[in-house]
Amino acid sequence: MAAKMPLNILKMKKMKQEGHPITMITAYDYPTAQLAEEAGVDMLLIGDSLGNVVLGYDSTIPVTIDDIVYHSRAVARGAGSTFIVADLPFMTYHGSIDETLKSVRRLMQEGHAHAIKLEGGAEIADTVKAIVQAGVPVIAHIGLTPQSVHQIGGYRIQGKDEKDAQRLLDDALALEAAGAFGIVLELVTEEAAITISQKLSIPTIGIGAGRGCDGQVLVFHDAVKYTSSYREKRFVKTYADIGDTIRTALQEYVNEVRSGAFPAEQHVFSGDQEALGSLYGAKRKVETQS
Repeated sequence: MAAKMPLNILKMKKMKQEGHPITMITAYDYPTAQLAEEAGVDMLLIGDSLGNVVLGYDSTIPVTIDDIVYHSRAVARGAGSTFIVADLPFMTYHGSIDETLKSVRRLMQEGHAHAIKLEGGAEIADTVKAIVQAGVPVIAHIGLTPQSVHQIGGYRIQGKDEKDAQRLLDDALALEAAGAFGIVLELVTEEAAITISQKLSIPTIGIGAGRGCDGQVLVFHDAVKYTSSYREKRFVKTYADIGDTIRTALQEYVNEVRSGAFPAEQHVFSGDQEALGSLYGAKRKVETQS
């Protein structure tokens, strides 16, 4: 497959202006990145959602910068022609700017990301500005912010009343002014997301934010049901059930090994009998010929 030209932040802004939706999906490893690139996905996100869907945590909070760097590096090897965004995990951008930039540097130099993402509104605008001034593209994330899930009282829809919708708009405008090239809107009412998208000159990427955003993002494991005991989510559409496919395949493998059906004749190798005789001795040669 011929290599494609990866997006950049100017092309994404032009896509918004021309009404071309932007596609984004999470990826955490080399083969997933390869498949996503072959499918034509515009952006890959190494999200801290890897804590939930890959590492087995019950939230994103335990995810470390080492985790993100490790998985970002694998994704970059698999998708060399796709724009890659890596998350700054919990509490890596709430201290000094110097400490924040150290984490950013690791994602860019060691993780080979093209941009970073961080959660928060107007309160992190100065941090966004400092990262952008250091030459790093930033996509912001407002609405439901999983790293703050305990503070906001759980996984609740944002922007349900006028006051909350205005807060989200104010946050979005502050982040745009700080230099963010895009904003993820998570679990935001469609009405609030439409207003925000219309007021901004930069793209909005929705997840559970309705049809008015400039693009959409899904967690890979949700989109293809790559899990056991999948929990349905209203804002997610699943396009395959590879969890069931994998489980069935492995059950068949177990059954065939136990029954002796695998490996069969077509799965084994035979050596030159004369060579085997010299290697193992005459007795071995006689045994293999009998």
